[in-house]
Amino acid sequence: MPTPFPPASGASTAMDKVAFNRIELGLIMGLYGRMVAAGEWRDYGMSFLKEVAVFSVFRRTAEHPMYTIEKRPRLRNKQGMYCVVGMDGQILKRGQDLATVLRVFDRKMIRPID
Repeated sequence: MPTPFPPASGASTAMDKVAFNRIELGLIMGLYGRMVAAGEWRDYGMSFLKEVAVFSVFRRTAEHPMYTIEKRPRLRNKQGMYCVVGMDGQILKRGQDLATVLRVFDRKMIRPID
C-alpha cells in the first residue's frame, strides 16, 4: 500500500541511500569485536548517505574516527567499492571484496611480545 503523503521535495528516502547488507555488517562487526577484545577500538558509528555508507571506528567517543570503512557502489567497476581510510585521510586498502579489504587490519593485530 503506498504511503498517503509523498516525501517533500529535497527529503531523502530509504531508497536513495547506500547501506551495508547483513553479510557485510557481519564481517565488519566480527572485526570490530576482535579489535574491542584486543583493547584497540571502543566505539563505532554508521552513516548511510546518498553515495556512500560509512562505518567509523573510534578509540574514544569524542575523537575523530581512527578508521572508516566505506562502501561506494559507483566505484564498483573502477577501483572497487570498498575501502579503508585512515585517520589522516589516506586510503589504506581498496577492492571489490570486503573480506579482502578488511585484511589490512590483520597486520595491525600482530605485535611483538616483550
